Amino acid sequence: MESSWMVNIAMPALVSLWAYARFAPVKGLRTLSPSEFGDALQQEKDTFLLDVREPHEFRGGSIPGAGNIPLSQLPKRMAEIPREREVLLYCRSGIRSKQAAKLLSRRGFSKLAHLRGGLAAWKGPITKEPPISGD
Repeated sequence: MESSWMVNIAMPALVSLWAYARFAPVKGLRTLSPSEFGDALQQEKDTFLLDVREPHEFRGGSIPGAGNIPLSQLPKRMAEIPREREVLLYCRSGIRSKQAAKLLSRRGFSKLAHLRGGLAAWKGPITKEPPISGD
């Protein structure tokens, strides 16, 4: 009887902790609409635009001027991101860019913004890389 009581208390508590950790706001992160993101790209000259999608996604189309460090490689490649500049992050839908912001925030980055809705919501220009010869 006591073990079922503990399960009934512990499970909701663990689920709540998981949900909070997954969806909690990221300290210092600005969530920008597509128009605000475009304004930030034009107005704030000292920004670092970072696409956190995988390389094959990046080759299919990206915001002009973006660098590509996939979320899966971010922990090993943080030294490539300038700490003194604002980092504008995006991905396909906004989920990976928020996760990237969480990682960066934990490592001391404080000037972070991401594109709400990701590239799927973006209305601005897109650059596509030419196909590799032989494809």
